Amino acid sequence: MRDPKRVAILISGRGSNMLALERATRDGRIDGMILLAPMLGADAAEWMPEHTPMVSVHANHEISGVPNLESDDEGGAYRAVRRLLELGHRRILHVGGPIGARGADRRLAGYFRAHAEAGFTPLPEFVIRTDFTVEGGRDGFEAWLVRHAGQPLPDAIFAASDAVALGCFDRLIARGHRVPADISLVGFDNTVLARAARLSTVSQPLGQLGRQAVDTLIGLIEARQDQTPVHVATSTVLPTVVVPGATLFAPRTTQITIA
Repeated sequence: MRDPKRVAILISGRGSNMLALERATRDGRIDGMILLAPMLGADAAEWMPEHTPMVSVHANHEISGVPNLESDDEGGAYRAVRRLLELGHRRILHVGGPIGARGADRRLAGYFRAHAEAGFTPLPEFVIRTDFTVEGGRDGFEAWLVRHAGQPLPDAIFAASDAVALGCFDRLIARGHRVPADISLVGFDNTVLARAARLSTVSQPLGQLGRQAVDTLIGLIEARQDQTPVHVATSTVLPTVVVPGATLFAPRTTQITIA
């Protein structure tokens, strides 16, 4: 950048945060903006200001004129579940994210693709949806266990996020189950907490996403100021990688019944 630019605002969420976005860009004091996981509607382009360059990261919908960068959610989930299937797991519970959240839906699609490729069809009750939080994972999984009392414990859990996985881990330990000796557990995101817990997970290239988002935004700002055309990819998908961790193991050899 040839001269200092005003600090970009980073916004995540919906509702009041989206109103803040509109207010912040109204008078042109902001040179550019990065939207972090914005939960915007499909009609966002109709009301978003055209005079402020923007870049989104993991947007929930395509926004006309706004480049979006994201990780390969579907591919990461597919590789994680494929690894579980390769180890011999068959009864794999998916504790997924919220219905309608783009990343959660894509991770569910990867779960199904891995099963289909291996020639298996997971039972409908082996997919539950909850919030991307520790509480969501803990409460959603506990409710599932209560509904399935007297039935065999799943071989493994693929959680839609590390937070959800840690919530499941909490309930397993509270019920006296061993991870991974009794049940394997895989999360998604490779957060600091997941690394501290040595959780098997899927790593997103967060550093690369951040750097590329900033570089893309700077290019858009300078092109607008210089009034020169610029070509930017509408969507950029970066690869994800399975991190084995310490919670991924072969299936148990004895049946465990849910109490």
